[in-house]
Amino acid sequence: MRRARHGAGAPPMKGLPFPALMVQGCTSDAGKSTVVAALCRLLARDGVAVAPFKPQNMGLNSAVTVDGGEIGRAQALQAIAAGIDPVCDLNPVLLKPQAHGMQVIVGGQVVSGMDAHGFHAYKPQALAAACAAFARLRSRYRTVLVEGAGSPAEVNLRAGDLANMGFAEAVDCPVVLVVDIDKGGAFAHLVGTLACLSASERARVVGFVINRFRGLPELLADGLSWLEREAGKPVLAVLPHLDGLTLDAEDAIDARQSRGAFRVVVPALPCLSNHTDFDALRAHPGVDLSYARAGQPLPPADLIVLAGSKDTRAGLAALKANGWDADIHRHLRYGGKLIGVCGGFQMLGQSVADPDGVEGPAGTDAGLKLLEMDTRLGASKRLARVAGHCAFADARVEGYEMHMGVSSGPALTHPAFMLADGPEGALGADGQILGSYVHGLFDHPEAQAALLRWAGMADAQAVDLAALREASLERLADACLPLYRALQGLGTN
Repeated sequence: MRRARHGAGAPPMKGLPFPALMVQGCTSDAGKSTVVAALCRLLARDGVAVAPFKPQNMGLNSAVTVDGGEIGRAQALQAIAAGIDPVCDLNPVLLKPQAHGMQVIVGGQVVSGMDAHGFHAYKPQALAAACAAFARLRSRYRTVLVEGAGSPAEVNLRAGDLANMGFAEAVDCPVVLVVDIDKGGAFAHLVGTLACLSASERARVVGFVINRFRGLPELLADGLSWLEREAGKPVLAVLPHLDGLTLDAEDAIDARQSRGAFRVVVPALPCLSNHTDFDALRAHPGVDLSYARAGQPLPPADLIVLAGSKDTRAGLAALKANGWDADIHRHLRYGGKLIGVCGGFQMLGQSVADPDGVEGPAGTDAGLKLLEMDTRLGASKRLARVAGHCAFADARVEGYEMHMGVSSGPALTHPAFMLADGPEGALGADGQILGSYVHGLFDHPEAQAALLRWAGMADAQAVDLAALREASLERLADACLPLYRALQGLGTN
């Protein structure tokens, strides 16, 4: 079986033999984000200035950048792996699905809401923005690692493509193709993907990565030999399946949960966004975190958390349609605690008004009427990193705000947090309800412990999410070292 390797006796080179490399996947969730994160960490270990990049992303998990914009959560994680600050250029085009179309973010700022036809017409401008951001990164970093989106085999999306091969062709970038063998059909996915590409696109693929392999390596050898003969491309690495990683999810809800005694329930509303807010709770050994799905009553809980939503009024409608509003009121009558974050905070008030149709049809909906406040949605989006202290405990809080709406009313005179730029959020008079626009409330260990104690978890201890993330990045990088060495070896062939 052919394998890329360094010349005999030559010390391993530092870095990669090309200034940019694009990691594409045969399917969504093939492992593109984690492979890019791992390579970013390995290059950083070698002292190479590296930046991650994703020309177009679609998802509801995002992060606020140091230059005041918004990018996909995966690129923020990859920036941590690379040891650089997250900036808007790392993800120049971000699409956030809503109940009616999607919000289009370019250069970290909202452009407008569009439907699929509108974005298709906008693609040439989006590609130009992506290429300009890539050029700026190339001028500042020795290596740029580009992540594709979905699959390059979607031939119906080829016209105007800026997510996969369309971008690779535009910037003349080599490509590595990743497949998730754990899902089955890996060989068919790889050969079939190549068959869907044009001749010039196939020529860009420098090799394959088999991801999430669980079995005996010797049982895979014949298949890899067949694949290399059939496709004419080398298998650069077979990466193991890694359990227990604590890494920010790009989009899909992570259903893993711990089995602690303290029960936390999150209603899975439509357009639920930034569920990474609960990563620290999922990793907490004393917490049992679960998501309530549509059609099911909210199970018994110590704490219910209403998460952020890309469409607050649609979330409210779903809450009521599922009978979860009645479940929440019953939960409070029995002494349970309730936290609303961002859109979930807006739902706790008397009303949510969208007079300009920012998130859907214009109109006003009644909230849960648990806090004396009203919210008005508008076109202006607040994006800010924030820090301060809890108003109910001696504990530091850090996070970010990301919302289109302003809340006002008497409830805000009893803030939940005192931030550097003033009071924030609300504490209900009965001590059972807390609302805040701040994402990442549970990430800082001090705030996490304080919030859990407020919610009734006796002697609550905190998990250090940043430390768990760092350990996971190191473990991921170690597992991907064979791929890094194989890519380096491509420069000696």
